[in-house]
Amino acid sequence: MMRAAVYWAPEIADPLHALGSAWLGRDAETAAALRQPDVPGIAEITADARGYGLHATLKPPFRLAQPYGVLRQAVAELAASRRPFALPPLSIQNLKGFLALRETAPCPPLHALADACVTGLDAFRAPPDEAELARRRRAPLSPAHEAMLAAWGYPYVLTEWQFHVTLTRRLNAAEHDAIQPPLHAYFADIPATPRLVTEICLFTQSGPGAPFLIAERFPLGGTV
Repeated sequence: MMRAAVYWAPEIADPLHALGSAWLGRDAETAAALRQPDVPGIAEITADARGYGLHATLKPPFRLAQPYGVLRQAVAELAASRRPFALPPLSIQNLKGFLALRETAPCPPLHALADACVTGLDAFRAPPDEAELARRRRAPLSPAHEAMLAAWGYPYVLTEWQFHVTLTRRLNAAEHDAIQPPLHAYFADIPATPRLVTEICLFTQSGPGAPFLIAERFPLGGTV
């Protein structure tokens, strides 16, 4: 029942790693629980995101169709085949009711990296079972989303993909208005700091309900 995923996550030395992990209340690198900022309701509105860790999805979570060691080698080789690139400044944005860090300008290399992870690693993905499909369809899916779900096991990939680092659950209007000021004050100008994408992360989940952890970081343009 183990699952894996390929995510972008801030580098350890990037202040966004410590700041974002504390906002969520957990460090996906160390598995340590962290004290969250003193914001009313923060533990509840970050509960779902806390389980996944601070990240942006490249290859969505999947059950393994091949041994983990073979997947690990493939992720290393994929990373080695790509070159580091500049990530546009990030900002806090509303994405369908969720507050998330998103890029402020188009970034073709970022989209190409996500596409490569989805297609290049798909041989390692076990097909979703009926329960997984039903869960994905709880939210209404467009025909394009249904096509992605059928082909790639997840509706929001390739042409339907949007880079985002989730910071809250879906909020109603009142919650959104209440959380925006402390959220912006907490992150300040750190998200907009210039940074390079120099690695991708292989996350693993040991079983249903378990938190996702960073199993390994793989450098772009590095060696296997």
